[in-house]
Amino acid sequence: MDRALAGREYASHLTDADLRLLAPAAPGAPEGGGWLRGDPVALLRRLEDPGTFGTVLGQGPGDGPRGWAVQASPFLIFALLVQRAATELASAAHVPERTGPRQRVPLFDAPALRDFLADTARRLFLAELLASFTRVASGRYRVRVAGRARTRRFSELDPVRLAGLLDAVPDAERPGVYRRLGDVSLFLTGVFPDYVTSRAFGPVDASRLLRAAGLPGPQRERLAAGPAIDLLEHLGARWYRTACELAPVRTARLAVAGDVAGRFRQARRVLNHLADGYLLAEGQSWFTPPGS
Repeated sequence: MDRALAGREYASHLTDADLRLLAPAAPGAPEGGGWLRGDPVALLRRLEDPGTFGTVLGQGPGDGPRGWAVQASPFLIFALLVQRAATELASAAHVPERTGPRQRVPLFDAPALRDFLADTARRLFLAELLASFTRVASGRYRVRVAGRARTRRFSELDPVRLAGLLDAVPDAERPGVYRRLGDVSLFLTGVFPDYVTSRAFGPVDASRLLRAAGLPGPQRERLAAGPAIDLLEHLGARWYRTACELAPVRTARLAVAGDVAGRFRQARRVLNHLADGYLLAEGQSWFTPPGS
């Protein structure tokens, strides 16, 4: 995805109020921000300007982002937070990694995270992912089991139940389910890794996920016995790839998902950084924990 296309994709998510917040206050600049919608390159420059974060979200020393107070959309807030991560990681020597609930060790993989965030399309991907989980879809569907119709529930925050949709939807809709399975795997491991580590899956649920992924027996046994984070990392990358393989048309957005599949751990670690510093910071939580 080239920068001009990425800029247009950003613009498609932004509200008129967002554009007014982003428009530079300079002599001779048009009033409002509507002109940014027609100039995707200028829009990207505004999003990437380190000063835009403080201007829009009003963060000063010791302050948290005040996004909702300035009428910024969730997507704009997350786009600026992802860009903020790129700025912070540009000079980081190491980034903390979780080894257990509330336990951190430094990993010297900041160059890999910087490389991930260097691509405009991947930054857009993370902003879209976060914004998509501000409202979580759930509901019921019908499936036949042993010749009898059964009603099952699904939730986008429950990968086990979401995977059950693969047995109910027509073939044409399966790539979309696989894509969303990749999304929820990345979201949970990135934003709620402590939940994944301590409470996400029992042995039965892990086995259901591994069977739904179509993995061979020995590989299922190895992943089921390992950490839940590793399980979802493997499955999330596999589900993104499967969505790309089954889709009748490989769109530019789907191509980015395929790219992220090969960099799933880096994507997850960037989200961990954002969750620790902003998304779940004390007094400033942007998401409701799963199961609450």
